[in-house]
Amino acid sequence: MSTSVLLAGQPPSTLCTDLGSDEGGLRAVVVYGSVRTERAGIRAARFLKTALEARGHHVDLIDPLETQLPLLDRTYSEYDEGEAPPPLERLAELYRNADAFVFVTAEYNHGLPPALKNLIDHFLHEYFWRPAGIVSYSSGSFGGVRAAVHLRTVLAEVGLITIPSMMPISKVRQALAEDGSPDDESYEKRAARFLSELCWYARALKAARADGVPYT
Repeated sequence: MSTSVLLAGQPPSTLCTDLGSDEGGLRAVVVYGSVRTERAGIRAARFLKTALEARGHHVDLIDPLETQLPLLDRTYSEYDEGEAPPPLERLAELYRNADAFVFVTAEYNHGLPPALKNLIDHFLHEYFWRPAGIVSYSSGSFGGVRAAVHLRTVLAEVGLITIPSMMPISKVRQALAEDGSPDDESYEKRAARFLSELCWYARALKAARADGVPYT
């Protein structure tokens, strides 16, 4: 049985719950992708941010409502040095220094929210040689998995290495409180396993980047 299926519905094994902590010290970026008035997925973004911080990592949460990027006209790399709008410069700096990404997506008509796609498409080289974990959510029972599969192909195209596991969250309003607190410990166990996998890839790729990359 694949790891993704286990995360979707099966309790983690004893071995995996033993991986619930690590050495800390990574820089992670949680990218959230909804700007709807009554959005619920911000709960999932807060949950993952808190879980990463509890492991001792530095975490930045990117919220498109706060970032206010324009609809894509030119990517960051198409601007002359120092000429990109300040929000793009800030994000580029965060991304260049990141060791890992977590993307939190809803499912709109079997695909990604437009705000998330717009956030992703402004950048390219800043993502290279870094791992990404995918968290999806929905108000129904399937947890946004169709959007998660779509997102995996998009992230691969911009140079991110998606980890094998994904973390779908069903009935997100019941599963998580407004501040991201889970309604039962099963979500904490699933997140522990998911983040242990992400951090393993992040440390491996960070060490590999320090030795040099195939191209820039």
